[in-house]
Amino acid sequence: MPPNKRVTIKEVAKIAGVSIQTVSRVINEHPDVASETRLRVLSVITDLDYHPSALARSLIHQRSYTLGVLTAGLKFIGPSFTLNGITVAAEEMNYAVLLEELPGFHDNRSAHRLESLLARHVDGIIWAIPEIGNNRDWLGKDTVSLPVPIVFLTMQPRPDVTCVSFDNFHGGLMATQHLIDAGYQQIGHIAGPLDWWEARQRKAGWEQALEANGRKIQEAMWVEGNWSSASGEQAFLQLLSQHKHLDAVFVANDQMAYSVYHVAARKGIRIPEDLGLVGFDGLAETAYLWPPLTTIYQNLNLLGRTAVEYVVSAIDSQLSSGGDRAGESVIFQPELLRRASSQRDFVFIENHTEKR
Repeated sequence: MPPNKRVTIKEVAKIAGVSIQTVSRVINEHPDVASETRLRVLSVITDLDYHPSALARSLIHQRSYTLGVLTAGLKFIGPSFTLNGITVAAEEMNYAVLLEELPGFHDNRSAHRLESLLARHVDGIIWAIPEIGNNRDWLGKDTVSLPVPIVFLTMQPRPDVTCVSFDNFHGGLMATQHLIDAGYQQIGHIAGPLDWWEARQRKAGWEQALEANGRKIQEAMWVEGNWSSASGEQAFLQLLSQHKHLDAVFVANDQMAYSVYHVAARKGIRIPEDLGLVGFDGLAETAYLWPPLTTIYQNLNLLGRTAVEYVVSAIDSQLSSGGDRAGESVIFQPELLRRASSQRDFVFIENHTEKR
């Protein structure tokens, strides 16, 4: 065969003595191919140095092998971690990613962006923007009617759509219960912006833990921030001024918790002796604060990977059966990373901490 001529799937099928469909099944690792036939086709593919093109694959399977991803706020840590999980998983499953980034989380041009993705023939869509304010209102009360499967990230579960989220309520409850178990009495909260579903869930978990332990909740015990370190500083100063007996605080994200260290150092407040502190997100840098920050870890990379797995599975189901899959809610449990910022009985030893 001339060295510059591209080998086609038709030529592979002819030499292997099988149909084009069988070669396609082998390439895509479908199980319904006899072992002897699979080995023969793979041997021909190796001998001919055959590399299927994306165009060929799309013609065979009647799909574009492209996923549309709608996102926002990629300058922030969380959305970028999630997108990384999406892109890596998509590449592993031989899908390209077509990205649409909205200028802000509250952008109301959702329908236009969806039309843009559909016009470019994506096989499925991942809605990677968290639920904020009324940015889910366009879904309506009925099942979403789209020609391709769609998976949503970080939203209130509902029966008509597939969504992948972390259990933010349990994370808030776990953080607060940990502070209670560590002996702290007056546990305040710095919330994220409460138009975010995640922030409301974390605050609700804090409230539930306090109520379950017979603690009364007052307005002076919590303040709202906006996820940024700058807002965390102002929120903590306000919390100190209005809650005089504060001896612990659960902060709704790690970035706002960083500011608590800063203010505490200025005011001579010792962590964890005078103030217990727990953050949320599990950013890698939290292990290198002094004292290391106890935090609720959520694997946002896993969130993105799982969304890809579910949307590709829905695409396969739609193509094989011609019907849509029912909505599913996938909820991961976060993990409490216990460190010295929340436990007075830790002693510091060189580069790590040990409990007495």
